[in-house]
Amino acid sequence: MHAHDGDDHASADGPLWYKDAVIYELHVRSFFDSNNDGIGDFTGLTQKLDYLKDLGVTAIWLLPFYPSPLKDDGYDIADYNSVNPSYGQMRDVRRFVRDAHARGLKVITELVCNHTSDQHPWFQRARRAKPGSVYRDFYVWNDNDEKYKDARIIFKDFETSNWSWDSEA
Repeated sequence: MHAHDGDDHASADGPLWYKDAVIYELHVRSFFDSNNDGIGDFTGLTQKLDYLKDLGVTAIWLLPFYPSPLKDDGYDIADYNSVNPSYGQMRDVRRFVRDAHARGLKVITELVCNHTSDQHPWFQRARRAKPGSVYRDFYVWNDNDEKYKDARIIFKDFETSNWSWDSEA
């Protein structure tokens, strides 16, 4: 028998907890629908915490759950400070996190800062700002679709370019 130094042992509450974690990734909208409207929600997810714990899950990884026009499965975030109303309200998220923690479950949220919706206030402000403005520089604007032509196109099945024309900008 030997003692483990706290720095290299992955205890449930230590800095290396993730090394031994059983992480369950889920999209709130497709996990469990508590009100029978056809869309999963935080209330439904909270109701299934014991089930997830019984599976051996130690951490829940939530895909984006923020307001979104859902053109990119919720990754096109319109507001980082709120919850998609289809999934519930902020109090439902707080209850979920509190109840998960009470069961010893960690919660990981996917925060995609480099990818917003065209409805996000940052984008709206940037598209109206004058060229050279600090706000305009929040996004990459160009009149020539050949710039960054070596950048990989992620969704080749329905996009032919990383660029789209914005007449307002």
